[in-house]
Amino acid sequence: MFFDIEGANAIADQLSLIELYYDFGVRWMLMAYNRNNRVGGGCLDADMGLTAFGRDVIAEMNRVGMVACCSHTGKRTALEVIALSNTPVIFSHSNPRALFDHPRNIDDEVIRACAERGGVIGINGVGLFLGHNDVRSDTLARHIDYVAQLVGSDHVGVGLDYVFDQEELKGYLRENPGLFGEDPGLMDAQGCDFAEPEQIPEISEALGRLGYARSDVRKILGLNFLRIAREVWKPAYEQK
Repeated sequence: MFFDIEGANAIADQLSLIELYYDFGVRWMLMAYNRNNRVGGGCLDADMGLTAFGRDVIAEMNRVGMVACCSHTGKRTALEVIALSNTPVIFSHSNPRALFDHPRNIDDEVIRACAERGGVIGINGVGLFLGHNDVRSDTLARHIDYVAQLVGSDHVGVGLDYVFDQEELKGYLRENPGLFGEDPGLMDAQGCDFAEPEQIPEISEALGRLGYARSDVRKILGLNFLRIAREVWKPAYEQK
């Protein structure tokens, strides 16, 4: 069990907090959460790219062994993070925009750039991003297959982003509408379904029907992200 931080606002302007969070068990951090911040641009904002402070953040994350994640991040910022980081970058829960055109999804250029540097794209199970609120296992497998066909099965995983307490989510969305764009339908939790963790066996079977070998399914279901952990995470004594 480990933790992530969704958006770098949690460090404010203090680089020292990155190592502190790492010591607390945070193993990856998103650069932005939809909106621009001190680090860079969000996917629902006018993306100005990685800032000078953002470049320092990437360097410090590389030093301590924290994985950079570009889900919720703008395209320009994501490409700059991938180019700058000396360790693989992930999209922990992002889907291919080619299958459903939504600003939270990522295009082929970004997918290729991530994979070329050894990264992994985790396909989420959010109906809004899979398209038409379709959270069937076959639909999720189709998104996985798209990325695997584009860059190989070593660079795709599953990051369901499942919400266990959906009433809490609805309350959060009501209280923070600015995080999700001006369009009230962009993140309407009232009508959003989520693929459930219990669907993992069905997703595995769907991948099998698409011709994926058991060894590839194992990578997609976790071994690819495990590889990232082994490559990037560092014991505390190695950070100094």
